[in-house]
Amino acid sequence: MTHFPRAAGRTALAASAAAFLAFGLAAPAAADPAETYEGSVRAQYVDNAQTGETITVNGRSVGTNLFNLELENGTVLTTYCIDLETDIRGGAWYKEDAWANYPGEGDFAEPGKVHWLLQNSYPAVSAAALAEAAEANSRTTEAQALAATQAAIWHFTNGAELTRAHGNTTAIYRHLLEAAEDLPQEPGPALSVTPETASGTAGETVGEFTIATNATGVPVTLAAPDGVELVDLATGESVDTVDDGDTVGFSVPAGADAGEASFSLEATARVETGRLFKGEEADQPTQTLITAEGDETTVSASASASWEGGGETAPPTEEPSEGPTEQPSGEPTPPESPAPSPSVEPSDTPSAPVDDSDRPSLPVTGGALAGLVAAGIAALGAGGGAVYLSRKRKAAAGSEDLDA
Repeated sequence: MTHFPRAAGRTALAASAAAFLAFGLAAPAAADPAETYEGSVRAQYVDNAQTGETITVNGRSVGTNLFNLELENGTVLTTYCIDLETDIRGGAWYKEDAWANYPGEGDFAEPGKVHWLLQNSYPAVSAAALAEAAEANSRTTEAQALAATQAAIWHFTNGAELTRAHGNTTAIYRHLLEAAEDLPQEPGPALSVTPETASGTAGETVGEFTIATNATGVPVTLAAPDGVELVDLATGESVDTVDDGDTVGFSVPAGADAGEASFSLEATARVETGRLFKGEEADQPTQTLITAEGDETTVSASASASWEGGGETAPPTEEPSEGPTEQPSGEPTPPESPAPSPSVEPSDTPSAPVDDSDRPSLPVTGGALAGLVAAGIAALGAGGGAVYLSRKRKAAAGSEDLDA
């Protein structure tokens, strides 16, 4: 990386800032990574929760695991991989997201059946119960039940086929594929606000923010100028709590100055089984994960809006009445007739000079002032020349008298 001298850097920075200010522009602030994902649950991959059997899928050997995702408040979620083609990256940060935003290499073609698997296989259902349902050996291990479940998930997310595994694992895998049902109802997010920003004009309701949460009565914290309220768009009433499906916006009075406002939400909600988590950094791929076991956690979300000033409408100006007005005595005063314009008779007599001394003078502009100065200089030069010639003539006349 090239480094510039500090003084030169400061000079360039000052020049750039001056250029922006001169043209009324502002350089955008760098985005805070935490703010980029504001409004959704964030978690970090910390380690593996449990290791399953190594199996052969699509002709290649792969390991199977349950992964731990630690939320920002310390809650740990157990997850499965739903992206066979991408490795997991150590310490990667994830965010909770919708199925439709799946970023992996697979198709995630049947998420509804994956949702069913998560609720009807390991670890939601014990290894012994799965073995019994699949008519497998009673000595089926948790590692085999885990591997069978992961292989079935990959079948529905990546079109993968289990080609080699322990007999118990294969038996449970086949049972799960046959029993899987489509559960298309995606579990809702713990808490989110969509969209995160909006803009408008004073005198209207700014923004249309939709709340999605599995919590109830989520308290609202409002930061707004006096007179600005957060209202329910369905009723127009001010709100101090919200629930899942509510749609709200900022009611900004007419004539308000340009400004901005925000609201924030915080609640104890549950991250449900079947919630998708994708890596935050698109340029550093990591496996896409899905929750195998949900848990309660403290979650927060927020949104903001800005508006342009509406301006106040000036009251209409009353036209002067042309009718008669009332005098104090009660009798109407007739409207004044316009004074007749004096007629000017042509005359052969020259007019007397007009005295302008009492007339108000017009303001002197820069151009006029320059002309006056130039005229004054010319006048001074002419006067000086006249005095010089007069003295020269007198000197000449005096010399002639002496010669005579």
